[in-house]
Amino acid sequence: MNALPAVAILALAAALAACIYWAAGVYNVLIGARNAAQEARALVDVQAQRRYDLVPNLVETVGGYASHERAIFERVARAREAALRSTTVGEQSRSDGELATALRGLLAVAEAYPALKASSNFQELQNELAATENRIAFARQAYNEAVMAYNTRLQVIPDCLVASLFAFRQLEFFEAEAHARKPVHVS
Repeated sequence: MNALPAVAILALAAALAACIYWAAGVYNVLIGARNAAQEARALVDVQAQRRYDLVPNLVETVGGYASHERAIFERVARAREAALRSTTVGEQSRSDGELATALRGLLAVAEAYPALKASSNFQELQNELAATENRIAFARQAYNEAVMAYNTRLQVIPDCLVASLFAFRQLEFFEAEAHARKPVHVS
């Protein structure tokens, strides 16, 4: 009779150990997915900082030719400062959109100055900005893919059980700017 309870206790201990081992495995996978998303976010930040560092040089170059365009320079400066202060993905999306709009205005001003457009310094900065914008787009795409993988893990059974037990939270996606969602009007 004593052998039966001992076997039941061993079976229960083995089942408990298997559950703990499984939960630890799921926990480690969730940590890895979250870290991958955080690494992707850091890459977005690095590329965005590259853009923020280019802006003063671009403004200074355009300013040498179009010094009377103070309003656009101030708008770019304000947008850059807001982007530098952003901390969340949503704030960064909004402030980067405002900066992109301000930079489009700055580049439009440059179009009115043929000597500026022909300047090798301006062309180099403009090319560098375009390349940086592409890097930012790719970094955001990689971030969104990492966030999707992580958020999906938080929602699927059985991972969601471990995620809720350890208070894992969903991460925010980078979203398109509001004007990018509107249909393109060609006239």
